[in-house]
Amino acid sequence: MPKIIVIVPAYNEEKTIDSVIYNIKKNKDVDILVVNDGSSDKTSLIAKNNGVIVIDLPFNLGIGGCMQTGYKYAYKNGYDIAIQIDADGQHDARFIDELIKPILNDEADLVIGSRYVAKTNYRGSYLRRTGSRFFTFLLKILTGYAIYDSTSGFRAANRKVIKYFSESYPQDYPEVEVIAKLSKMGFRMREIPVEMHERLGGQSSINFKRSIYYMVKVTLAILVNCMSRKEHQKA
Repeated sequence: MPKIIVIVPAYNEEKTIDSVIYNIKKNKDVDILVVNDGSSDKTSLIAKNNGVIVIDLPFNLGIGGCMQTGYKYAYKNGYDIAIQIDADGQHDARFIDELIKPILNDEADLVIGSRYVAKTNYRGSYLRRTGSRFFTFLLKILTGYAIYDSTSGFRAANRKVIKYFSESYPQDYPEVEVIAKLSKMGFRMREIPVEMHERLGGQSSINFKRSIYYMVKVTLAILVNCMSRKEHQKA
């Protein structure tokens, strides 16, 4: 049987982390790693009281540094599959088996749980849906991959991707950028339909102003990745 770990990046999620851990344990017998990203609340204490592995970062690194920490741990400790589940309660652990199936069947290296590849009950904000459509179009044009929910943080990686992410991972808003990077490196990606929920607590850090910054920053990063791939091919 493959050795599987669920990585939960968490920053000030004391209201939701307990139920997120419970949801994972109820649906899948796997190791759980909570990477506490410099939280100032009781996130770390609650996670430890649930008997899971906890890494406490000394200060807030952001989602990129947080997830790379998790991938480094997964690679060092010999895990075959690493699953990302966010700590705000949006991701449903009932879909873990579906998420890892393409990896177990050697059909994909990275599998993304998608809200948009098939009809689901999730709606989300207009801003988020618009951003997803934009990045779907951009990635399709530049990489050839039609990824409909590129901003989804619910994803599973095999051993090869775990190794790559442990060595190289974007620090700021990484979800879309890593798709371009993996495409450049020849990794296989797939989406599967999943149901997602609204946040159980807390507030998203993505407002209108940050959304504009996010789209510009990620677009530039993807363009740089694709341009460097073309230059490499010419050489």
